[in-house]
Amino acid sequence: MVRPTMEDVAARAGVSRALVSLVMRGSPKVSEQRRNAVLKAAEELGYSPHAMARSLASRTSHVLGVMVSDLHNAFFAEVVDGLDAVASEQGFDLIINTGGRSPARERRAVHSLLSFRPAGLALLSPVVPSAAIKSAADQTAVVLVARSSRLSTVDTVNDDGERGIGLAVDHLVSLGHTRIAHLDGGEGTQSAPRRRGYLAAMEAHGLPPRVVASEYTDAAGAKAVQELLRDGEMPTALVCCNDFNAVGAISALEDAGYRVPHDVSVVGYDNTSLAALRHVSLTTIDQPRNEFGRLAAEALLQRVRGERTEPVRHLLHPSLVVRNTTAAPGGPR
Repeated sequence: MVRPTMEDVAARAGVSRALVSLVMRGSPKVSEQRRNAVLKAAEELGYSPHAMARSLASRTSHVLGVMVSDLHNAFFAEVVDGLDAVASEQGFDLIINTGGRSPARERRAVHSLLSFRPAGLALLSPVVPSAAIKSAADQTAVVLVARSSRLSTVDTVNDDGERGIGLAVDHLVSLGHTRIAHLDGGEGTQSAPRRRGYLAAMEAHGLPPRVVASEYTDAAGAKAVQELLRDGEMPTALVCCNDFNAVGAISALEDAGYRVPHDVSVVGYDNTSLAALRHVSLTTIDQPRNEFGRLAAEALLQRVRGERTEPVRHLLHPSLVVRNTTAAPGGPR
């Protein structure tokens, strides 16, 4: 079956293709008479989903857009699960895409979501500039997850990253570690607070800090360990920026002949499903991922329903989950 085109809709409605395009984008420059004619033609031809046509006609939407920073990270899947639960309860559907941690791709992803005229947008750990977020918030309700904002039109849901990393350092110090390095998250949106937490905790314990440049991926964790190996002085413990980074670090350590945790203890961050796997059993910092999603959806729907205009700033408390990748230092190799 041949799918109808915009030209087919224009011919059926007796208007130009350009006018059909304006209607599908929700432009206010089109008269209601012509808008209704185009939407009627589109429905008759099956050009667009009926739900979208109804949304355009009534100027209401029961869709929430979600941009996920990294499809490979289970943390975001669990956040989306919470978002979806609340959205579904309230009669809303989700449209999901990704920007792949690239500012340019994220701009395109946000623009694509906005083209569906969603009731709101949830941006999960976005790396786009604040100006792009403000532009989106001028068009619809916006909530950020795992990123802060000072914009009054934007809501946020975060965890206390400084406290979380501090818990990791305190745990390692309690086991007797004094040479503790931090595998940093680079340009990631939560890197700065976690870095601050590491530096503050090391200073509080009177220990010299060691920050190693890295990113939120397993490949970056492995690369950071390889740099430590080249330096010739391996710490007895690593505090990693997230669970995937930690898994990559463990793999590189074991490839180099180090035993985890006897030779080097490793702590992750997020407590994703990966961390709990028996053969990984990663000590990590837990974030209530599902609760992040639920709070984000509730914040959007409060805006949609006009229940408030002041921003909400949720800051959730992380906790330490001890598994099998941390132990007292095993002594020199």
